[in-house]
Amino acid sequence: MTGPAQELARLLTQTGRAVLLSGPGGCGRTTLAQRAADAFAGPVRRATAADWESGSGYAVLRQLFPGLNTEGDPLAVAARIAADLPPGALLVVDDAQWADVDSVRALSSLLRHHPAARATVLLTAATGDPRARADVLELLNRMADDEVRVPPLDAGGVSELASAQGIALHPTMAERLCRHTLGRPRDVVQLLTEVPRTTWARFDPNLPAPAAVAASVRERLATLSPEAERFVAATAVLGGGAAVRSAAELAGLDGDPLPVLDEACAVRLVGLAPRGLAEVGPPDPMVRAAVLASLGPSRRSRLQRRAAELVEDPARSLRLLVAASPVPDASVADRLDALAVERAAAGAWGTAAELLNDAGRLTEDAQLRQARITRAVDALIGAGDVFRAAALAPEVESVRETPLRDAVLGYLAVVRGRAAEAGGRLSRAWDIVNAERDPETAALICQRYVLDALCRYSADDLVRWADRALELAVPETPAAIEAAAIRGLGLAASGRAKQARRDYTHLAERIRHGAQAQRVVMARGWLNLLTDRIDDARVDLESAVPTSYLGGSARISLWAQAWLARTLFLSGEWDDALRVVREALVLVDRTGIVLTAPLLHWTAAAVHALRGDPERADEALLACASGPQDYEIMRVPGLLARAQVAEAAADSAGVLRALHPLTRSSLPAAVDEPGHWPWQDLYAHALVLSGRSEEADAFLEPHERLAVKRDHRSAQARLAAARGRLLGARNDHAGAAVAFEEAVELINALPLRYDQARIAFAYGQTLRRLGRRARADTQLVAARDGFASMGAATYVARCERELRAGGVHLPRSGADSLTPQEEAVARMVARGQSNREVAAELFLSVKTVQYHLTRIYAKLGIRSRTELAVLRSGPDDVA
Repeated sequence: MTGPAQELARLLTQTGRAVLLSGPGGCGRTTLAQRAADAFAGPVRRATAADWESGSGYAVLRQLFPGLNTEGDPLAVAARIAADLPPGALLVVDDAQWADVDSVRALSSLLRHHPAARATVLLTAATGDPRARADVLELLNRMADDEVRVPPLDAGGVSELASAQGIALHPTMAERLCRHTLGRPRDVVQLLTEVPRTTWARFDPNLPAPAAVAASVRERLATLSPEAERFVAATAVLGGGAAVRSAAELAGLDGDPLPVLDEACAVRLVGLAPRGLAEVGPPDPMVRAAVLASLGPSRRSRLQRRAAELVEDPARSLRLLVAASPVPDASVADRLDALAVERAAAGAWGTAAELLNDAGRLTEDAQLRQARITRAVDALIGAGDVFRAAALAPEVESVRETPLRDAVLGYLAVVRGRAAEAGGRLSRAWDIVNAERDPETAALICQRYVLDALCRYSADDLVRWADRALELAVPETPAAIEAAAIRGLGLAASGRAKQARRDYTHLAERIRHGAQAQRVVMARGWLNLLTDRIDDARVDLESAVPTSYLGGSARISLWAQAWLARTLFLSGEWDDALRVVREALVLVDRTGIVLTAPLLHWTAAAVHALRGDPERADEALLACASGPQDYEIMRVPGLLARAQVAEAAADSAGVLRALHPLTRSSLPAAVDEPGHWPWQDLYAHALVLSGRSEEADAFLEPHERLAVKRDHRSAQARLAAARGRLLGARNDHAGAAVAFEEAVELINALPLRYDQARIAFAYGQTLRRLGRRARADTQLVAARDGFASMGAATYVARCERELRAGGVHLPRSGADSLTPQEEAVARMVARGQSNREVAAELFLSVKTVQYHLTRIYAKLGIRSRTELAVLRSGPDDVA
């Protein structure tokens, strides 16, 4: 509540005003007002209104001013208050929605007619209170000069509140508690205090109502007629969005239900759905929990069993039977298991996990119960709920070893980024499984190996395990579909992108709807990005992001968001890229899936560095390096992020240091596949700028051949630009021009605005070094405009320096003045850059920089770099 607190503190510095602090009951208004009053510099008087005093004239003023003469109208009373009130006082009225109308009128008159008193009035009011007087609410709104709204807590706020109580809530549980309490701090604190601490670490606990809410509900229930009480009980059992007809039938009502509905709504135990009278439900989850607790086990069980027959949704019906079953029930457990298989086949992993967990609770056979709980963990991971999966994992680990158990624990290790543990678990699962007797589990293990190979970026292993999974799995089962969806990425990473595209076309025709389609579309979007189909990639990845499918997978959504952010970065839509990164990182924190975090931070680091925000770029780099780095899918983006930040700072040595690990032969060959990880041109440019031309030549040749062989246009363009820079460094004018023109032609045919600007900059810089100043000017202006459109401030400044160094549009001065190139060298040396750093940024040799410095010293009549720094220390030289 930092925002409302700061706003309130600011407003209370202004005298002669009324401030209304509003929000739902239990949102922390009173606490916020108390803290503001305690920090107030002047005298403070406080009062609390009560609903039973709202009809008593001047009840609130008598609290604020004991002994006040309240004879006469509010204007006369306000005059008496002004005469005795110390100047600059703060008057606080809590629960002002229950205040008497005379007190509110008098306070309003005080502010309007007695400005010399410099009084400030702070009023707190609960929104949506049915006991509030309409005339008082109207007065409060008219009287208030400013209103500060106190919003309910979100899941993060609930977590912070729990931490203050010494309780660590995993994000899923924090969301659960937030929904249950509607984010009201008072109710959150009460439950954290009242509920045993072991509850918060459980998988799916039934949260009760706070004691105060439960007591209030019992009192209201006691005022109802028997028919209305039965209707309230039925509504609580059925839950939100229940049909009035179903609630009346469950309550055993005959005739018109409206009188009973009126009675239940009047005491706020039933609320109408937004769509009208046809649907009802408890007003909030806490009221529902309190009503259910009041029924007693036997009555509640009977109602739940009858309700299961009235509910149309099979999952909801079965969960009612689970709630009604105090002992194991094999029949219900089998039905739950069968429905879980059906929902899992559709990709609704979240629903499948809940059904399997319920089935396990109702299963008496220990071995079968273990299998169902293990499958529930597997489904939770599939849904992307790693925290809840981890809550059940100890139970899975404690039972006897089975292939399924090891496969599921290996799966959990994969999404946590723990490659060594995943490899060990999956290897053990494959060793002990009998593929002939249990092909379903064997196929599942193969599919988990597919994910492991994807994260290791091992294309051959990925395709091999996917083929095994498809041989063993029943067609259209989750293991088969996900193996097929990921297999295309393995084909692309081994140079068979065309085949992968054909396979995705066939797969998308087979699987058109539901959560399983999300997997296929995401993988196809990833392939489109890798193969320069940027517009198609954006469409696919955007459609794969939502998890509004029934139980859709947050894991798949995170992959889609990571590659969507990259797509937006390359196409120059950097604001949208950062928005996607922010949204995805919230999902990373909520789910515990860390695999995609480095991919997201890579994009963020590049944008911030290019926009001249080194602090935020460094934060992204630190985030990239935090956590496990076992998998290539996590390690490579971190290296690329460091390299792009270094390149933005014209630090060629830093680029080489960052990317050196990628030159090792121990890495999977797919890391070098064109378009997958665009690092090769970064490394080649840095080699040339560091004066290591021979190394650059040897490095470029195999990558150029592979890019041509794969017919990968953007990779060819990037490498051609690096080749052009190399030829320029060797003073091969014609060769450099041919290479750069090829790069420009290739890249301009693609919607890759970032690479277009980057190649134009390298071309212009090379032309300027070769003395082709007019042509250089054309390329540098294009690069500057491209970078400016993306907000890449660092490169805009470098383009401007290059344009000044070229001097095409600059007037010539006398013989003793500095040339444009000497001016550029002088500026950079004055900022403290070494000759080697200046040479790298201006694409000159170190000897040429030293030559320019000698001439600069002579022209300016100085003898050292220190004197130059002093001479050029004005603000215009800081760029």
